[in-house]
Amino acid sequence: MKVTGIKTYICHAYRTNWVFIKVMTDAGITGVGEATLEMRELTVEQAIKELERYLLGRDPHDIEAFVHDTYRDAYWRGGPVLMSALAGVEMALWDIKGKDLCVPVYQLLGGRVRESVPCYANGWFAGAKTPEEFAAKAKIAVEAGFSGLKWDPFGREYMNISPAKLNEALECIRAVKDAVGNQVHLIIEGHGRFNVPTAIRIGHALKEYSILWFEEPIPPDDKAGLAWVRKKIDIPVSGGERLYSRYEYAEYLRLECADYWQPDVSHAGGIMELRKIAALAESHYIPVCPHNPSGPVANAATLQLAACTPNFYLLETMSNDIPYRGEISNEKVIFKNGEMFIPNTPGLGIEINEDAIAKYPYECRNLRHYEGNLTDIRPQGQKKYFV
Repeated sequence: MKVTGIKTYICHAYRTNWVFIKVMTDAGITGVGEATLEMRELTVEQAIKELERYLLGRDPHDIEAFVHDTYRDAYWRGGPVLMSALAGVEMALWDIKGKDLCVPVYQLLGGRVRESVPCYANGWFAGAKTPEEFAAKAKIAVEAGFSGLKWDPFGREYMNISPAKLNEALECIRAVKDAVGNQVHLIIEGHGRFNVPTAIRIGHALKEYSILWFEEPIPPDDKAGLAWVRKKIDIPVSGGERLYSRYEYAEYLRLECADYWQPDVSHAGGIMELRKIAALAESHYIPVCPHNPSGPVANAATLQLAACTPNFYLLETMSNDIPYRGEISNEKVIFKNGEMFIPNTPGLGIEINEDAIAKYPYECRNLRHYEGNLTDIRPQGQKKYFV
């Protein structure tokens, strides 16, 4: 079997655009991947096209060789563009291998340790502006069965936060806590927005709410700074969605940066790279909770990792999505009793619909975090995509 080509597809998804990949072979078997890179979708699409010459005519089963060669030959190593492009193609190769051997990808990585994985919700707060609105939406998410709720209550603040704005954020957290009690974990997202003293100040203020973790309290550029924050506060810290390889995670480990690691299968080089990162974490009893806010193919790939990774703890799950998510693939997500079930179909267990994707072409989107509309994460007509 030989690779004959790579196609890319960009699908507008309201807050971002999903980037899908299809790898073709002369045996008629195709594989799909996802390399969604928010606000840099056209750039990563071009990077994918530049990887095609490394694959044409090669056996798609030789995944490790392809990853090694392309990473080796990238003189400007690492970073989000290269590693996201590589991730999407690598995913598609695992999909081909699983289909050719008639097994799910997780069987190729040692077999499963679980049939389903507990999920926490992101996006549940869409449109909320006041503490009361957050509380009402939190109740709905808990009734839907999620085991945790994550959100960023800090508005448009950056680096510093005033006493008034910090109090507003704490009022929002308090309202959600009062609404749902101890039924679920509360997770506070920082989006890497604060400086060290502000992150420490916020961390101290969050202690009374027994949150599961404070995510990305400072920008990802300074790992030592994150470790400093972690050592000075009494709540767990998470991070890693903006780390792009096991080499970066090795430094994360040496510096003792985070209690929970959050690599993203679409950004950190793909399925095997995440498996290696998780193994590094497992050797030090650190749970992994992958970053997973993207499209259906990335979710399918992350589920395969959940199946075979012993220290996989919680799956980030979007509680709802664009109304046409069900059109663009044959995704069948089963969610019951707070857990998402892992499919047993060959490969990644998902196919994309090229004609449907073409109906929703690329639209430029900028980061909304500092524009005062952080909760505008979903359009009118949003709906759940699981059963």
